Amino acid sequence: MIPWLEGQAPFPDVSTALTDLDGAPGLLAAGADLSPQRLLEAYRHGIFPWFSEGQPILWWSTDPRMVLFTDRFAISGSLKKTLRKVHESTRSDGRWQIRFDTAFEQVMRACAAPRHDGAGTWISEEIVDGYSALHRLGFAHSAETWLDGKLVGGAYGVSIGRMFYGESMFARVTDASKIALAYLVHFLRKNNVAMIDCQQETAHLASLGAMPITRNEFIERLRHAIGQPQISTWKPVDPF
Repeated sequence: MIPWLEGQAPFPDVSTALTDLDGAPGLLAAGADLSPQRLLEAYRHGIFPWFSEGQPILWWSTDPRMVLFTDRFAISGSLKKTLRKVHESTRSDGRWQIRFDTAFEQVMRACAAPRHDGAGTWISEEIVDGYSALHRLGFAHSAETWLDGKLVGGAYGVSIGRMFYGESMFARVTDASKIALAYLVHFLRKNNVAMIDCQQETAHLASLGAMPITRNEFIERLRHAIGQPQISTWKPVDPF
């Protein structure tokens, strides 16, 4: 049985999260709300919300934890060619543009849209409202790929100190999400962010260079990163 959080009740210690033997490995607690204060408390302790429409808010702390070290981001040969094309376009015809934080809610809603297989996502109106509030406070950010004046790809996440927590990505044209991610990773590396939280292990994340580490190692690295000064200016840094 997991704890039900009421009011300002603190999160339980992450070591009490369910294990494989219990089912739903990583599930820590349920309840509370998605206020900026609650979300920031969660992220500072290595906890994130993940639940489907109609469920109560569920809080997780997975073990192992999937992370992407920014100096290990894997760029395939085809993506490298695409990034060069984008780079050249941003300096010539301007068809391609990379922006940060100009369409945060649009990025979230695009991430929430049904996928090609018809499946929906976990990004509900409640999630959109909660993270949009974090964005207005300067703790949530979007990286955006624009083509001919249209938003075609992007990623968003939460930033505390020198720690970034990736949440979701979307693409409407080939590689558009990876382009946004490449610029985001380069920006974070330039700003001494060593690790991006990817939460759960997937083959797609692994193909980009992400890897699982133990929760204990994740928490230790997290504590150091969130104690650093907040990034003050979010502006794309050309990787070339």
